[in-house]
Amino acid sequence: MNDTLLKFMLGAGHVRGVVVRLQSSWAEMRRRRRHAAVVQGLLGELTAASALLAGSLKFDGTLILQIQGDGPLRLAVAECQPDFGLRATMKVEGLIEREASLRELANAHGMGRCVITLDPRKQLPGQQPYQGIVSLADADGRGLDSLTQVLEQYLARSEQIPSWLMLASDEQASCGLLLQRMPDTGGSAGAAANQAEADEDFSRAMHLASTLGREELLRDSPEDLLRKLFWQEEPRIFNPQSPHFHCTCSKLRVADMLRMLGRDEVESVLKEQGEVDVTCEFCGARYGFDLVDAAQLFRPEINQPPMPTQRQ
Repeated sequence: MNDTLLKFMLGAGHVRGVVVRLQSSWAEMRRRRRHAAVVQGLLGELTAASALLAGSLKFDGTLILQIQGDGPLRLAVAECQPDFGLRATMKVEGLIEREASLRELANAHGMGRCVITLDPRKQLPGQQPYQGIVSLADADGRGLDSLTQVLEQYLARSEQIPSWLMLASDEQASCGLLLQRMPDTGGSAGAAANQAEADEDFSRAMHLASTLGREELLRDSPEDLLRKLFWQEEPRIFNPQSPHFHCTCSKLRVADMLRMLGRDEVESVLKEQGEVDVTCEFCGARYGFDLVDAAQLFRPEINQPPMPTQRQ
């Protein structure tokens, strides 16, 4: 089960795209965290979308895609790291209808939103992660029923680039296809003609992509999809990538989080439970801190021995 992400360009270079197929990484996420089928499918789409968006950007850092909901789905998060390491999780409260839409899951009271964060790997002094927020409703306040609609709206508003997106997920794979019209360069005498040609090329690419069915997207390899859909456009493929499951949790990171909670809070948990037990919401790894471990947390840094490896 090979996971593949392909960046490509069509025809005269007016249309760029990304296609992704996740199998082994998606299987690993499902093995570690099981959810009801309808929300599991949404999490798969969210994960594929995070890889697509990361693949469409020239950015050295982590892309974090979140759905913050006001319905049964309270939170869904997918992260794509610079090397296309992926992890995802979600928090669900209450009962879920079998065929519930995104609007019913996360925007029942009109307060749901989608948050996209770009966290640079090497932050400059004073630099903060970029964050874009978009409602789970359209301009008229009507709730959107799919993640595809939400992200197309985000791309149109934030990047101001015409985009077309398709996502699908099932028990076997999570997949996605993203097309974008290249920005106009402008300034030349033939700019108007070039813009018209670019518009036509993007319209043709969207028409061809719209013939793609959900089952085809889930079944066919990225290479086969590009050949079937765009063989006349002579797609050029760049930098094939291999997405994979990777969780960035560690005992050191959990220790830092406990230090931020403070000595009083940690000692209170120790008094009640005898151990501070933390489980990663992404991968399920368990990190336990007993009295000795906890004492080391609040010693001066120079005297602290290396933290032991994780215990599960």
